[in-house]
Amino acid sequence: MDVKQAVSTAKSYVGELFASEDISELGLEEVSLDESSGQWLVTVGFARPWEKEAPVLSDLLRGTKPYPRRSYKIVRISDKTGSVVAVQNR
Repeated sequence: MDVKQAVSTAKSYVGELFASEDISELGLEEVSLDESSGQWLVTVGFARPWEKEAPVLSDLLRGTKPYPRRSYKIVRISDKTGSVVAVQNR
């Protein structure tokens, strides 16, 4: 498995796993291969609709909406089989 395949697998898996939570802005944060375990560690971030930053006074005055905070997950993928082994909080 190469790095592009690992990233694609991780993003697809997280997108499907958290689909019922209406996540958005799913994106790659970092990726590495842990050669000792034979696993790719792919960190992805996404926003959930209920996790909003509290607006600051300048946002209120301008009428802008607060941005959602991001959640980060580490997806562990077996380099040998290409299957997802774990999804963990970062």
